[in-house]
Amino acid sequence: MAHVVVLGRIHEAGLELLRARADVTFEMVDEPTRARILEAVRRAEAVVLRPVPFDREIIEAAPRLRVVSRHGVGFDSVDLEALSRRRIPLAVTSRANRVAVAEHTLFLLLAVAKRALLYHQAAQAGDFAVRERLPTLELHGCRLLLVGFGRIGREVARRAGALGMQLLAFDPHLDDAVFAAAGVERVLELDAALPTVDVVSLHLPYRPGSPPLFDRARLARLRPGAILINTARGALVDEHALAEALREGRLFGAGIDVFSQEPPPADHPLLHAPHVVLSPHAAAWSAEAMRRMAVEAVANALAVLDGRLDPEVIVNLEAITRPRAGGGASGASS
Repeated sequence: MAHVVVLGRIHEAGLELLRARADVTFEMVDEPTRARILEAVRRAEAVVLRPVPFDREIIEAAPRLRVVSRHGVGFDSVDLEALSRRRIPLAVTSRANRVAVAEHTLFLLLAVAKRALLYHQAAQAGDFAVRERLPTLELHGCRLLLVGFGRIGREVARRAGALGMQLLAFDPHLDDAVFAAAGVERVLELDAALPTVDVVSLHLPYRPGSPPLFDRARLARLRPGAILINTARGALVDEHALAEALREGRLFGAGIDVFSQEPPPADHPLLHAPHVVLSPHAAAWSAEAMRRMAVEAVANALAVLDGRLDPEVIVNLEAITRPRAGGGASGASS
């Protein structure tokens, strides 16, 4: 009988899938301290993982482990190399939160462009002259560059297109047909495009140990008055350089849902920067998305236990299906 460990609380709908399986036992670790994780994974064939560290020591402590299924799409807290070395697939809930994150992206963009926080505070104070000092920005006709054009990026494009924005996308991993089908202009050179667009929105994963994609030099390439939105991963952006650009008035503003350290420390530069709208890594936390993520995360884990492997949800598919040195076959199910 297969044993599933759920690290962190998930929606009841996901647990119901586990209860419905007579051939599966499971336990949920509500508060996954390191000691409790190390103890629980010793029995696990599958792990459903909320955003908690899952490093090499934990993986080595799980001799029966066959699959790790992330409740979400980020995997920077997982030692992917250690999993791949043992041919253990890492699944993500690639479909569950795309609508929620796309809507949150537009929420941040509109809040920045329409100066929502500043206008709210000014109205409370009776300062109606703020509209003359700091007018808002119309998004109709603005050029939006989506960096990363997977499921979430494409959902954002659909919604931004309804606002009349001009759509561009950069994603070197996709075929031309994907951009053409979405009616989006493909960008081949990121740096060349940055000075030509009004809004940049990030929708790509972060590989641990990589430098920020938007470092000081790349932020400086943005045209004066541009907007940056990040609902992907905080480490994709040099946060100190972004705060500096906001303080100096080089950008119209920024909408940030994610931070390199979460929660950010009290002296984090973006907490005190002007013209920024912040949210607490909440883009995917709609009630509907949390239910879908729980169901999809559990379903992905059960699929691997049942000998099925959906290539669209496996992050390390190439590594776990590559023939072993010497011609041995992969140990992954397909």
